[in-house]
Amino acid sequence: MTTTAITGIGVAAPNGLGTEDFWSATLRGQSGIGTVSRFDVSGYPSRLGGELPGFDPADHLPSRLIPQTDRMTQIALAASDWALADARLEPDAYGSTEMGVTTAGAFGGFEYGQRELDQLWTAGPEHVSVYMSFAWFYAVNTGQISIRHGLRGPAGVVVGDQAGGLDAVAQARRNIRKGARLIVSGGVDSSFCPYGWVSRISGRGLSTGDDPDTAYVPFDTRAQGHVPGEGGAILVIEEAGAARARGARVYGEIAGYGATFDAAARHGGEPGLRRAVETALADAALDPSDIRVVFADGAGTLREDRVEAEAIEAVFGPGAVPVTAPKTMTGRMSSGGAPADLACALLAIRDGLIPPTINVRTPAATSLDLVLDAPRPWQPGAALVIARGRGGFNSAMVLRPPGRGAAAAVRGPGAARRRTPAPADH
Repeated sequence: MTTTAITGIGVAAPNGLGTEDFWSATLRGQSGIGTVSRFDVSGYPSRLGGELPGFDPADHLPSRLIPQTDRMTQIALAASDWALADARLEPDAYGSTEMGVTTAGAFGGFEYGQRELDQLWTAGPEHVSVYMSFAWFYAVNTGQISIRHGLRGPAGVVVGDQAGGLDAVAQARRNIRKGARLIVSGGVDSSFCPYGWVSRISGRGLSTGDDPDTAYVPFDTRAQGHVPGEGGAILVIEEAGAARARGARVYGEIAGYGATFDAAARHGGEPGLRRAVETALADAALDPSDIRVVFADGAGTLREDRVEAEAIEAVFGPGAVPVTAPKTMTGRMSSGGAPADLACALLAIRDGLIPPTINVRTPAATSLDLVLDAPRPWQPGAALVIARGRGGFNSAMVLRPPGRGAAAAVRGPGAARRRTPAPADH
């Protein structure tokens, strides 16, 4: 079976612009959550969010693109630039039809849409931008990344809230297995405007706390909901043999994936999260004992956190595997949250450090071995990333260190010196 490798990472998150800035801040436990500043939130029940620090699209994009694109697309384009630069792809490495794009979306260009609707009602239809026809659309990131980089191969978008971020990467793996050589994938969301904010509030689950240190504390007895974040991560995914042939650095490999839907749980049945995890492990041909760390979804409500903790305990046993939720530093970034967790897992493999969960003081899930407040050194091995989306979506993905034949990931000073060889892909 074709092995898929991740060779490039681009992250834009509330606690860091660019992969290394984000990673350094995450290891320090630095939060990017605060009172939302891009519009007046004083009249809303939820006022905290994770905003990108100092992101000016003019610093990253040609001036002609800025009036055509929503903020989420501007962030996605910058992150895709960073990811492809990180992959060190030569212009003639692959043909344009061998490379494609699959992204996840949750909200679409809400900020652009609100601005143009304001123009419609205050100035008239002749003042609405022609670019409104696509700038609002949740699939626009895929199209704009494809155009910007000349990627004319398989393209698509997946919508599944936070779970969609893993689903998009899984779709990228499917396209690689069908013959594509490289897929740019991941997710970015941003909807920090009144229109987007009301949509988030109507979906419930937002924290109404005003203290950034206590408003979003998953797996804590004080959990009261989540804080929204903007941003996400874009990854470069390649067929591993082709990546090796061009001398690429490999951060890790996609070993397994599983997805379920909670339709049965709505009628008294079991939630599907455990089955998604078990499916991902089976797809990776790994036992639960092979997983060395779990990046949790961390919904931030007592009920949803309990469901996730019970699923992790049922699969791995009480306290059997370290669990972390670094999104406590960024807020939940919708379709961008799970790709950012994938980036964290890959960087944890590279550097031999598990990033922490911050601000949890009174753990409710005592069966979990939560990594709290400071990074934990580990012997890098397989990592599991869990993501759930509003409406009942569950996804799980297993990453593993590069195989013996793959180019080794760059390893930082905190890296473990030995690594257990990974099994072959299935």
